[in-house]
Amino acid sequence: MTDQSRTQPGEMPPNLVVRGYGKFYDVLTPTGQLLCTVRGNVKRERRKTDPVAVGDRVEITELGNGEGVIESVAPRRRALSREARGRTDVEHVILANPDQLIAVFAVTEPEPHPRMLDRFLLIAERAGIGSVVCVNKIDLDTSGEGRKLFDRYHEAGYPVIYCSADSGQGIDELREHLRGKISVLAGPSGVGKSSLLNQIDPTQDIRVGEVSDATGKGRHTTTATTIFRLAGETYIADTPGIRQLGLYGVVPEDLDQYFPEFRPWLNACYYRDCTHIDEPDCAIIEALDAGKINRERYESYRSLRQPVVEDA
Repeated sequence: MTDQSRTQPGEMPPNLVVRGYGKFYDVLTPTGQLLCTVRGNVKRERRKTDPVAVGDRVEITELGNGEGVIESVAPRRRALSREARGRTDVEHVILANPDQLIAVFAVTEPEPHPRMLDRFLLIAERAGIGSVVCVNKIDLDTSGEGRKLFDRYHEAGYPVIYCSADSGQGIDELREHLRGKISVLAGPSGVGKSSLLNQIDPTQDIRVGEVSDATGKGRHTTTATTIFRLAGETYIADTPGIRQLGLYGVVPEDLDQYFPEFRPWLNACYYRDCTHIDEPDCAIIEALDAGKINRERYESYRSLRQPVVEDA
């Protein structure tokens, strides 16, 4: 039994959780990869979140034969999270400590749902995580008409990359955005996350799936979040397809702060507690009417905020 060297206060341990399945975790250490379990005290200390999540930095004890025990988890600097299923007060961590979100949606097959993309961007904004919108399957959009839906995100200030995992178009640009960062690829099933990752690094050879002809929805091929190390200090996490995205920890009164295109006008409303729904002298509504805020993005904000207003 060998204790891995402990880090000094304020330092992040070098050991990275790269995959979790059940009670076991693959942990990448400076000397190799270990299959680890978790000390009971770690589970007891973290009851409202995942005790250990992919992307966590951990202290471990090596047991030999490629096995180890996670002794402690370093505080998360940030996390891309959603509500745990059936529990609005419990956090399910999609990836701990990412530098950026790559929100992957297809231009078609399956049909893109902007409201879900808005939710991905919102939870990343809340966590202080930068976002890139990646639009895949543009080879199926020969007229370019389908791409117009994503103009609103470019107007909001997000980088938008148009890709084709089949043709390789846009892959170099995507690869450049990934360089030197820990990125999480997230989006619905069937949009081609695994195919894109295979294009970025063909040595990974990740299994890919197809979209069902009957439902138009993707089949899950990635069953658990997994971090892959690319060249140097570039890491990318492939996540299972997500069909529902509960907004964990999002306070309705703060929703307007998570729409970056609103920010130039947030302090210009007549009422300090303006909801930007129907108050007079609302700077957001004035910017909307002047064409400075995309109406579909505003309606997405309104759909999230309105139920709270109606219950008041």
